[in-house]
Amino acid sequence: TILVAVEKGPELVLAADTKTSFDMHTQPIENLRAEKIMEAGEAVLGCAGWALYGNLLEDYLRDKKKIALGSRQEVFRFFLKFWEDLREHYSFVEDRAADEDTPFADLDSEFLIVHPGGIFHVASHLTVSRIQRFFAIGAGADYALGALQVLYHQEFDAEALARKAVETAMAFCSDCGGPVDLRKLAR
Repeated sequence: TILVAVEKGPELVLAADTKTSFDMHTQPIENLRAEKIMEAGEAVLGCAGWALYGNLLEDYLRDKKKIALGSRQEVFRFFLKFWEDLREHYSFVEDRAADEDTPFADLDSEFLIVHPGGIFHVASHLTVSRIQRFFAIGAGADYALGALQVLYHQEFDAEALARKAVETAMAFCSDCGGPVDLRKLAR
């Protein structure tokens, strides 16, 4: 997986690959095209890690009438409530930390949110960060971040930057592939 968020000028973009793998088995894009970006109120978001989180988030968001994801605190509150509801309503979700040396639980996935209020990264242990220009998560993140670092100050808009970053990750990371899925927001 690769998810890339870019903020440049009045544009905010979230882009992702569409490849899916189940353990060691990759699915051809013509057989299964993964949709890794979803809408949540004024925001779009995606996750990297366990693909099941896409299903969990879709189900969780289904009944939400008002979703506030425009500030770091709102994003933290949303994911804290999501974490609590996972424990209460989805009995198959374990309440454990991936690392025995940490006092914090672990979602085993991370998230990117693009909202007219900015870009937010949610780490697997629920730390929320406001990102100023660009960020990437997933198996191809290092490649995408390298491309963004080099290209950001060149004559590309946010959409072109996000697309080029995802394409770079797909060129170098075997866990990324398929057509680019892209959502653009204006400030």
